[in-house]
Amino acid sequence: MDAAARAEEFRRRLDQAAEATEAALDSLLAPAPLADEITRPARLLEAMRYVSLGGGKRLRPFLVIESARLFGVEGASALRTACALEMIHCYSLAHDDLPAMDDDDLRRGRPTAHKAFDEATAILAGDGLLTYAFDVVADPATHPDASLRVSLVLALARAAGLGGMVGGQALDLAAETAATPLSQAETMQMQAMKTGALLRFAVDAGGILGGAAPAQKKALRRYGEALGAAFQIADDILDAEGDTAALGKRAGKDAERGKATLVSLLGLDAARTRCDQLVNEATTALAELGLGDATEILAEAARFVAARRN
Repeated sequence: MDAAARAEEFRRRLDQAAEATEAALDSLLAPAPLADEITRPARLLEAMRYVSLGGGKRLRPFLVIESARLFGVEGASALRTACALEMIHCYSLAHDDLPAMDDDDLRRGRPTAHKAFDEATAILAGDGLLTYAFDVVADPATHPDASLRVSLVLALARAAGLGGMVGGQALDLAAETAATPLSQAETMQMQAMKTGALLRFAVDAGGILGGAAPAQKKALRRYGEALGAAFQIADDILDAEGDTAALGKRAGKDAERGKATLVSLLGLDAARTRCDQLVNEATTALAELGLGDATEILAEAARFVAARRN
């Protein structure tokens, strides 16, 4: 498959994963309560749907689906895991946008959750999505093997929590008012937690679902870590160079708030070079899986992450 064909196939699969995720989230966030639920409050459900549906590239679900596909796993197991991960990602956006955090009014080209509803509802919508994500993964509908579901729950909790995304957000906020800027190593660690941990989980999940060998799981993790780091650098470059209309969120806010980024530490040219290096690291890790051309679409995903414009 030549470069143009790979890029076209990647976009087709990314769109396909986005459509499948949207439909599955729409079903999961339906008004009818599940067994042992009492009721689903209409306004809260509306806010959860607002936060989750109708926007985003669905890159994280795509990575779950495609990494599981490497090992012959398709269907409900991968899609439900993908939806759980996307719920956590969407909850984090709703909370990050709050006045107490990043104080943003625009997300995906429309008002943020606390602007469309109110702050309390935005907080509760995030809380609901976070909790529901673990409900989805723990449900036998995701996989009949309880031990495998436990592995997914543990991996997702570690990626999303104190030592992962939430901890990274705490470090990011603390850096804004710190007496001295974060070092390059500290910035990279913070970003590996805040952004990278969920992207890493996406491919870890595929290995768990597919019963990957230990060496393959390590290679997938290296891919996920490199891709996550490249994603964050590309995001920082876009914030520095992009415009609000193209991004669908406020541009230039990193510099305004004094956020720790590799762009601010290294400059744009060096940041771009580092991003390219990370893409190479990601594709090298995929080659170590020993699956040949089956990994081409994930390699294309790494190139897409570095070259994206929104």
